[in-house]
Amino acid sequence: MSTTAKEPVTEDKTELNRVLGPGLLLLFVVGDILGTGIYALTGKVAAQVGGAVWLPFLCAFLVAVLTAFGYLELVTKYPQAGGAAVYTHKAFNIQFITFLVTFAVMASGLTSASSAAKAFAGNLFAALGVTQKTGWMVLLVALGFMTLIALINLRGVGESVKLNVVLTLIELTGLLIVIGVGLFALTKGLGNPAMLTDFHAPEGSSAFGAVTAATALAFFAMVGFEDSVNMAEETKDPVRVFPRTMLIGLGITGVIYVLVAISAVTLVPPRELGEGETPLLKVVQAGAPGFPIAVFAWITMFAVANSALINMMMASRLLYGMSREKVLPGPLGRVLKRRRTPHVAIIFTTLLAFGLIAFADLSALGGTTSLLLLCVFTLVNVAVVILRFKEPTKRDHFKTPLVLPILGAILCAYLASPLSGRATKDYWVAGILMAVGVGLSILTLLLNRFYFHRTHQIGSSKTDPRQPYV
Repeated sequence: MSTTAKEPVTEDKTELNRVLGPGLLLLFVVGDILGTGIYALTGKVAAQVGGAVWLPFLCAFLVAVLTAFGYLELVTKYPQAGGAAVYTHKAFNIQFITFLVTFAVMASGLTSASSAAKAFAGNLFAALGVTQKTGWMVLLVALGFMTLIALINLRGVGESVKLNVVLTLIELTGLLIVIGVGLFALTKGLGNPAMLTDFHAPEGSSAFGAVTAATALAFFAMVGFEDSVNMAEETKDPVRVFPRTMLIGLGITGVIYVLVAISAVTLVPPRELGEGETPLLKVVQAGAPGFPIAVFAWITMFAVANSALINMMMASRLLYGMSREKVLPGPLGRVLKRRRTPHVAIIFTTLLAFGLIAFADLSALGGTTSLLLLCVFTLVNVAVVILRFKEPTKRDHFKTPLVLPILGAILCAYLASPLSGRATKDYWVAGILMAVGVGLSILTLLLNRFYFHRTHQIGSSKTDPRQPYV
């Protein structure tokens, strides 16, 4: 047999490196959920509901837990890279829907990572005391930072995860400082605990409408747990490890978010908390005026760096997994033999992130990202129910009570709908992004046909069409 015929088989057997145990996976989940959302959203949520800012975070946590149970059934049933896109592909078997889910999840990850890269550049200049900076300076630092993330990702999942551990501990320290400052201030008689029950809705909105709108906003801070399922092929014994680890991670972050919200609103009036982009910095200044603010600036910078790292890891594994499912072009599923990282997918997602950093208005995409993910979560919850009967399995895997994904689908669909009080612009931007996704799905179909015909033309009729093409 010729060398040409043997090369695809050798490359197809190259698998991702399984390095994630329970501890590393837990830190991945916690680091991804904490991210930058809580650092920026606390003030915006307070502007929606007043002193009861903890309530929307609690509601968002409960919705996230319901959806997480659905993800746990599916990731232990199908322990492979691709996450939500794989599950909807198996449930509906409609390539168009699968591609749009892939595109929506990828867009959310790349948007978050690109936003984090710009925020990293801004925080770096602030931490260094540089006040005279131009847009070009911020752009170059953001692009350089994203290049560094790509190099770490290419180096290996072990190196990426070790860096994630360090960054997660730093960003967790920042939130624990906020909680500690709040508790210390309350013991000294500072602050106003009565604010916790003070509720006000924006003019023209009911109390229920204000809470649901704030919950839809706060939910953006809870997303991230779903990114971890894209690392299933790099997790040791994912069927056993995922259920307990993901639920513990969600529990830890849920408690931290509620305590941060309580500390914030007892020390800073909700109206003041909702002004500006650094609400937690105001909390530290109010509760501990002598605390070195520069330290908090560095902590925030590392928090956004972790968001970029995790989201770029997720996006590349998503494209790798869906290439293996033949939803995306085969070359995206190629793996470096030595490093065992999906190098083509990493390079491709990095180039897309460069484009977003350079040309997109990322500040306007936060609500849209939340909207797209809520739509994806709705489909995943429905997929749990469909696959329970469509593909029953005899082997052991986590099974959630069927009522939980049904409730999860209903609540996620409600939070994604206009009934939740979501801004109209979110739907316009989401519509534009999905239109781009439709165009790319047509292009992908044409590329897949091209690679399929080329594979057969070189006499590789035995090649599995789901595997990367050469």
